[in-house]
Amino acid sequence: MSSRRPFLATASSLQVTKRGLRWQLSSPCQDCSHRNRSRVSLRRRHAFQPQHILSSPFHYRDHRQHAASTLRCLASLSSAASPSKSQAATERQKDIRIARELLRHVWPALPARSDTDDDASTDRHHAIEMRRRVVASVGLMFAGKGVTIATPFLFKALVDTLPLFAASPPHDLPSSLLQPYSILPECLLTTSAILPANLPPLPLLLLLSYGTTRALTSAFQEYRNALFARVAQSAIRSVGRTTFDHVHELDMSFHLNRNTGTLGRIMERGNRSISFVLNALVFHSVPTVVEVTAVTGCMYWQFGGMHAATVLGTIGAYVGYTVGITQWRTQFRKDMNRSENEASGRLSDSLLNYETVKYFNNERHEGEVYEGTLRRYQDAALRAQSSLSLLNFGQNAIFTVGLTTIMFLTAQDVVAGNATVGDLVLVNGLLFQLSVPLNFIGSVYREVRQALVDMEAMFALRDTAPAFVDKEGAVEYDPARDGTEIEFDNLEFAYSTRRPSADSSKSVPEKEDVLSPRQILRKTTFTIPQGKTVAVVGSSGCGKSTLVRLLYRFYQPDGGSIRIGGRDISNYTTESIRKSIAIVPQDIVLFNDSIGYNIHYGDLNASWDEVVEAAKKAHLHDIIMKLPNGYDTLVGERGLKLSGGEKQRVSLARAILKNSPILLCDEPTSSLDSHTELEIMNNLKEVGKGTTCVIIAHRLSTIQDCDEIVVLEEGRVVERGSHDELMRLGGRYKQLLLFQRTHAVDVSDSSQ
Repeated sequence: MSSRRPFLATASSLQVTKRGLRWQLSSPCQDCSHRNRSRVSLRRRHAFQPQHILSSPFHYRDHRQHAASTLRCLASLSSAASPSKSQAATERQKDIRIARELLRHVWPALPARSDTDDDASTDRHHAIEMRRRVVASVGLMFAGKGVTIATPFLFKALVDTLPLFAASPPHDLPSSLLQPYSILPECLLTTSAILPANLPPLPLLLLLSYGTTRALTSAFQEYRNALFARVAQSAIRSVGRTTFDHVHELDMSFHLNRNTGTLGRIMERGNRSISFVLNALVFHSVPTVVEVTAVTGCMYWQFGGMHAATVLGTIGAYVGYTVGITQWRTQFRKDMNRSENEASGRLSDSLLNYETVKYFNNERHEGEVYEGTLRRYQDAALRAQSSLSLLNFGQNAIFTVGLTTIMFLTAQDVVAGNATVGDLVLVNGLLFQLSVPLNFIGSVYREVRQALVDMEAMFALRDTAPAFVDKEGAVEYDPARDGTEIEFDNLEFAYSTRRPSADSSKSVPEKEDVLSPRQILRKTTFTIPQGKTVAVVGSSGCGKSTLVRLLYRFYQPDGGSIRIGGRDISNYTTESIRKSIAIVPQDIVLFNDSIGYNIHYGDLNASWDEVVEAAKKAHLHDIIMKLPNGYDTLVGERGLKLSGGEKQRVSLARAILKNSPILLCDEPTSSLDSHTELEIMNNLKEVGKGTTCVIIAHRLSTIQDCDEIVVLEEGRVVERGSHDELMRLGGRYKQLLLFQRTHAVDVSDSSQ
């Protein structure tokens, strides 16, 4: 679009001129007979290219809405004109926030003294210890800097002194040459005192001092690292635990849309970067400025302004080049992380679905897909390495030019008699001394930027808010006080279907990826009386398992309410609700640990005898005792070493061990044979005595003696009553039961 030819839309005219942007609305308003004209101009100092072009007519109900919409369009266009500035500001805000969060762990707040609260006392003691370690580490760091700066001066003195003693006759040197060392004892300044090492005392002392300062520099640095390591590791543990807990607090929607491998890589890289960033913040930021100032001051005091200007010029060029190239390279690091997340997620997903891959002979396909993700990572890594080589070469070139220049100036002074050979060694040592902070600005700054990129994803994960949290004033649910009657009142719920995110590094798709919801429950209403066993049946997809998830507060209903003990469950704390409910889920996933641990997980405070008793009630004890390692037998990842029936029994044993007043069974016998199914159902009846029990079932033969049966169809309650009542009704329940009986007879005949 040319600035001289205005774009003509159906309802608008957009003119871009050298002086700014002019938007003219000239469409007829459908709600009035006259033409509605509105002019708005946006003046900008620089050229402006619109990002969006409107090509459909505007329809407004009144002029004010017309004008307001125009202003919103202009605001969005103007904000899109300079995205780089806003993006840079956002990046800086993220970096500052991460630095503040980490410094909070470096210098933790002191809790108030408490003689009764052991946790507060422990936290206070920990905070005091961390502060002491930080103070000691900073003191060692400054001591090391002082010793490091003194080292080149000792080397200069040694170089200037040795020729004097070598050229002097056996009598004493002239006092004018020894005046810089007048503070030393006289015996050290005479050439007649030759030690067994065939060196005069003064050169030997300077030589030993030089070696001592270098050793002290290393000792201070290593002792500092050892002291600060506990601070860094404490921060890693604290941030890692906080992030881990936060992920567990997120709602079911997040976990259904996340990628486990990607999420693991985000947390791993973020935790790994904490120690490096902390060391950079504490030991490199301010100390680098102090060291550069000290070295520049020494140059100015010893040699004059030209030398100091050369040092500052070198540092300025080095810093400007490094920061510019590093900012440019940041995108390459993000591309690497994105590709690595994708590869990690694909690897995790493929290995978790090992059996599915084998079922369909798709090993080659999986390998090709995984190689594709590795190829994208390789391309990003090559771009990052190429830009790193450019950065390193430029840094070395700038430093070499600065070093050569300052030594050239000093060599001129030596020739002119204004400096000694030792001064040439001194400027060389001091400038090389600056190579340490310059290396920070170069490599360490680069690594800090990469670490901040890695941590940015982890902190973004921590910023992910749960879909719902306990409301203010929520109370603890007490089954003995409130009762266990459960009411579903006009319940409505729909799952939001999402497109796969184009960016596989994202653990959750963006909001704009959400499509139209898939309605599951529609005005669902029924009551489960306290102490009764109620079965919920229906065809697949009618919302049976969704009821369990809503009751367990994995989701928030879109409409209606769920009440326990006459009070909406949103008025209770989520933890207290879940603590009072035991569940046998439809999909059973076990920890990669012993079978005893997986049963004990139902109640970690239970005794081992109670664990064994729960296994017996679930008819699992005899099976476990036949295993080589008994209760210590490992079940494998997700429990893959156990059969479906054995995993079902472990899940039953966990629910029995929890011994909650409300029991939810989502297909509790779906993986069991008929004989074992009958035993488990009889055992569930014993366990369910005195509890409020909800059984989700497909096999209607297992729930015929329940106190009440609720039949769902397309999210609505179509029938409810006892087995006999529903059979006499002759409705949907009878159809399902007769179909299952007929199907069972057909299967039996075919097998014969």
